Amino acid sequence: MSLRNRPKNGEKRLASPFEALSSGPASTVRKVRCAIYTRKSSEEGLDMDFNSLDAQRESCEAYVISQRAEGWSPVSDRYDDGGFSGGTLERPALKRLLADVKSGRIDVIVVYKIDRLSRSMLDFLNLVELFERHGVTFVSVTQSFNTKDAMGRMALNILVTFAQFERELIGERIRDKVAASRKRGKWMGGWTPLGYEVRDRKLFVHEPDAGRVRAIFRRFVQLKSATLLARELVAAGARNRYGHLLDKGVLYKILNNRVYIGEAVHKGTSYPGEHEPIIDRRLWDQVHSILKESPRKRAGNARAQTPALLKGLLFAPDGAAMSPTHTRKSGRLYRYYISQTAMKRGGSDCPVRLVPAAELERIVVDQVRLLLQTPEVIVQTWRAVRKQRKDVNENDVRSALIGFDDLWSELFPAEQARIVELLVERIDLGPDKLDITLKIEGLTSLAHQLNAQPIFQQAAE
Repeated sequence: MSLRNRPKNGEKRLASPFEALSSGPASTVRKVRCAIYTRKSSEEGLDMDFNSLDAQRESCEAYVISQRAEGWSPVSDRYDDGGFSGGTLERPALKRLLADVKSGRIDVIVVYKIDRLSRSMLDFLNLVELFERHGVTFVSVTQSFNTKDAMGRMALNILVTFAQFERELIGERIRDKVAASRKRGKWMGGWTPLGYEVRDRKLFVHEPDAGRVRAIFRRFVQLKSATLLARELVAAGARNRYGHLLDKGVLYKILNNRVYIGEAVHKGTSYPGEHEPIIDRRLWDQVHSILKESPRKRAGNARAQTPALLKGLLFAPDGAAMSPTHTRKSGRLYRYYISQTAMKRGGSDCPVRLVPAAELERIVVDQVRLLLQTPEVIVQTWRAVRKQRKDVNENDVRSALIGFDDLWSELFPAEQARIVELLVERIDLGPDKLDITLKIEGLTSLAHQLNAQPIFQQAAE
């Protein structure tokens, strides 16, 4: 017997529950995966319990719930960019969102307003093209449209154009405000220059660092070389308030920063600043008169003015003093020591008339550095030091004199010349020999100085 009821003529047969369940995909609603993206340009207020990002997300979630009949369902991942401008795509949450779009994990992107996604027309068009390529729909909650049809895409382009216009208008207003403030000498933020600190959005002199800045300017006037000064600062481990070594690049920024003479600069134009200057105008002008010379010319001047290490200490075989001299050939500087006898009577009266300065100075310095490490010199120096300080032992003196060997290469020519003059009594040059006489009192003074702080050590603290 058949269990199915046959319909009578003109009657419609009702489907059984089993037939309704197996009626096919026409009654099935496809799940639509929705990603909610939020953004806020500034970090202000993000630490609140309920901030702008939360408000945007709440509105977007409510919209997704209203479309639940269409199969819309929010994904579990959060895409929130707090403190990021809409004028760039370099945003961490946006990058994750785009990666998920490309991997096919998202069907719809929901935002509170279109400018949350981007304020750049070009960037927005590129994003929409990317969404279309991966079958992703873009929806704005407060602006009723989506990108499924031509009308929605046209409305989107119009709104993006106005969003970019608004962004550029805001930028112009900010630039005008900055320019007006700088003309009044106000500090408008950025990296705080070494020697100052910021309080209540104003610059105030930080005296310990201000002293370092003055020392740098004065030292540059002495050396007339940023390369040499930077080498000195780096060797001492000097750093700015942000922990950067005061290398040549940082040094040039310090020497050219008009903040130090009490000025505020905007787009190359200087205005009187509200803050106090650290450097007086006279020192500033001295530094910049040196900087105006070409680096090559300044380097040449520095070489020409390099102190002769052996001046007043070197004597020829006949007992006459040997004086430093130099000559130029093909633009290069050559230094020599010449006998006074040869200068007055000619070269035939002196067996050693002229010697290259650099080679002779290297030999003398190497010999002095070796002598300082000999047991005889260490003992004599220790005995001399003990007359002034009873607490110094022989190991202290040995360590100081041996440590001098490493220190020498870090010293500048003027300091090297001073130490050679301190240590050496005289140097007698013969045709085939070199006699060096040291000063014990000079060794004592050197041992004391080696325990002192190196130059610019305070800058590293």
